[in-house]
Amino acid sequence: MPEHKYPDLKIIHYCHPDCRPLENIMRLPKDEAFALAKKLADSHPDTTAFYRFSDFENYYRLRKASDALLRSKFISLGGRPDIKHPYSFVLEGSDYLDRWFGCGKKTIVSLSSIPDHAVSFTYGDSVATYQKSGSHELVTKMMLFARIAEFENRIDDFLVYIRGKCRYLEVQVWCDLPRPLP
Repeated sequence: MPEHKYPDLKIIHYCHPDCRPLENIMRLPKDEAFALAKKLADSHPDTTAFYRFSDFENYYRLRKASDALLRSKFISLGGRPDIKHPYSFVLEGSDYLDRWFGCGKKTIVSLSSIPDHAVSFTYGDSVATYQKSGSHELVTKMMLFARIAEFENRIDDFLVYIRGKCRYLEVQVWCDLPRPLP
């Protein structure tokens, strides 16, 4: 499926107002990650974005295992990740996640700007899915485009289907991106 059929697809990274965009706590040394998680959980006890950090011992273990499985599956499908822990985005956005992250900062990137070898997709939140089933349904960019083609290339119809199934399509970006301006 030629990529030019979908030149305008966007991926969105959501970030709480008190955090910096395109940061990944899993890329910090373990002790720094735990200290930051405690600080964020303690200073935002009623914020949905940081609930997972209130039990960071379990979240860290789960996220580490989930990322390792995602990476392994992606490589088995021909992916060539540059990093161990991906940046999380959502295909075409999610009002649900915008609220989850306190209507904070959004980083919007054209999907076409991400190399095929450095992007994968899962149906719904990869960590939550891994926690429930011990696995992920991971697809590559070309597999995603083939799936959209099943909807006669109508992206809106595809997204309605996805959101009925799992709220959003998570996008894993497996390479570093330029940092947005503050």
